[in-house]
Amino acid sequence: MPQLGSAGSSIGPEAPFWRGSVEAADTLLAACVAQLGRWSSERQYADGSLPYPGVYGVPEQWPHVAAAYARAGFAPEGAGRVETVYLAEVADLPAVGDPPLDGLEVARSVGVNGTRLSARLGDEVLGFIEVEVLDEGERLGREGRIADVGNLHVVEERRRQGIGTWLVAHAGAWLRLARVGRLLDYTGPEDEAVCRPFLETLGFRVLTRTQRSWIRRRGEEQVSD
Repeated sequence: MPQLGSAGSSIGPEAPFWRGSVEAADTLLAACVAQLGRWSSERQYADGSLPYPGVYGVPEQWPHVAAAYARAGFAPEGAGRVETVYLAEVADLPAVGDPPLDGLEVARSVGVNGTRLSARLGDEVLGFIEVEVLDEGERLGREGRIADVGNLHVVEERRRQGIGTWLVAHAGAWLRLARVGRLLDYTGPEDEAVCRPFLETLGFRVLTRTQRSWIRRRGEEQVSD
């Protein structure tokens, strides 16, 4: 629901060419909730995911969508989960330099979430990064391909030695070979304080903060203004 605010609305963008959009949103959500009720669903979830990388939950730029969900009786579960979405130009990622430790090598393999690049010192794996190309075909075009970081991990006793930066540099080189132009990454509330400074030094910028886990329990009344 990208445009639910109507003219004069304080919760969303003014749309004088589309009057009644708030009422239309409420009608649509009421029908969705009624259908879920007919299915006897005990827990009903709402999400703003679009068929485009990095768009999920309810981004902070969509207060009109959050308000529509709230009027329909949805609310973030508990304290909810707010995630920060980051975006970097692959061309701006660090270049591959000398390994931060003598004998450190990178090995490529299939990972849980995409291609895994591991930092190996002999038989010991000191860390790894996984990147996956989010190929949306015609939506992005040949020059607009995006990937995301599925996992980035360095063993605790080897952190702050440059291994993470070195792995990101190798991931950037690999993505450039695939002609991928941008790279997404994400942090949750439990790791943002540590990860955000690291990501920003690598060229990532904050794209949005998005609220997940909107839920409505069966039998809750629709909330009115």
